[in-house]
Amino acid sequence: MKILCVNAGSSSLKFQVYEMPEEKVLISGYIEKIGQEDCFWNVKVNGEKIKSEKYLKNHGEAAEILIEELLKNNIVEDLAEIKAVGHRVLHGGEKYSDSVLITNEVIKDIEDLTKLGPLHHPGNLAGIRAMMKAFKDVPQVAVFDTAFHQTMPSQNYIYPVPYEWYKKYGVRKYGFHGTSHKYITAEMKKRLNKDDVNLIICHVGSGASIACIKDGKCYDTTMGLTPLDGLMMGTRSGSIDPSIIEYVMQESGMSINEVTNELNKKSGFFGMCGFADCRDVEKLASEDNENATLAIEMYTDRIVKYIASYYMELQGKVDSIVFTAGVLENGSYMRKLIIDKLAPLGITLNEEMNDKIASFKEIHEGIISDPYSKINVMVLPTDEEIMIVKDTFNIAINN
Repeated sequence: MKILCVNAGSSSLKFQVYEMPEEKVLISGYIEKIGQEDCFWNVKVNGEKIKSEKYLKNHGEAAEILIEELLKNNIVEDLAEIKAVGHRVLHGGEKYSDSVLITNEVIKDIEDLTKLGPLHHPGNLAGIRAMMKAFKDVPQVAVFDTAFHQTMPSQNYIYPVPYEWYKKYGVRKYGFHGTSHKYITAEMKKRLNKDDVNLIICHVGSGASIACIKDGKCYDTTMGLTPLDGLMMGTRSGSIDPSIIEYVMQESGMSINEVTNELNKKSGFFGMCGFADCRDVEKLASEDNENATLAIEMYTDRIVKYIASYYMELQGKVDSIVFTAGVLENGSYMRKLIIDKLAPLGITLNEEMNDKIASFKEIHEGIISDPYSKINVMVLPTDEEIMIVKDTFNIAINN
């Protein structure tokens, strides 16, 4: 049974087709720069990568290319072979604590939540509409980034602002990367052979968040009302004094939208040294660039502060600290810096093992703390796509 997984951004469309329940990937593709003259896409089939280029004006045309690739590469002979489509959706608000079958009501809710996800929801909705048009009468499922975090207790999601802001406007911490944190939690439950796991999961890629898992459920997380909160990231500032926004507006003449755009797209690593990719920043730091060196110190300090905070929230009862997503799945140098700063908690590094693990090396996962470390530290690749497909299969097919 073939299930299509779709992750639509503002100008991109990422897709995979899985054979279920075997969980076998038949094809994966990534269409980029939709609406721009230099639009292109990469498709991977049977280990072979194929790149193509063509101007695509919208997500509807991108959906046509997706279908063309499925037929051309003999993934399906007929579109009726696709039995369900799963969509990543950024924000489910308080209403959605799990994935759901997409109905007109769900689409309306996603539209209404665009005010909380203005950078992501237009693309999410465009992807949903394009797939509903392309795959008529095929069940479609929304998998929300915020859903996993809905188990947080109120003391961790309510902000100390006028309470009516929460009641009237929904101002609260929602958290994101929930599909990734859910996947890692499920994997660690299996590996540790216990359901009531206590974990500190560090999902650190271009975007970054840490989740505190208590008794197998999300207890706290770093991202807030939007993905801008929490850790310093590739282009996002993370948590800052909110008064900075008004001050910069007054001093620069920029609008609130312009300042927010700079905090989302021109801050973090990029704001500090002109590069958003961690590898570029590390290279710059190795050449004694002061801003790059400072940026790495800031970046790792903030990760360590949240780990230490969640260690206290779990009263020191931590089964494992898990490193996942691009930077920490692949970055042995960054992992070492973080673990060295965690030494006061009795956490120590196995340098030999740390150097062996990355997605581009033979070993992709494993424990990188040494046997004397007070807490195990594990590198474990995330797989958000398989979580989307599993939810889609269970909701659209098994029900």
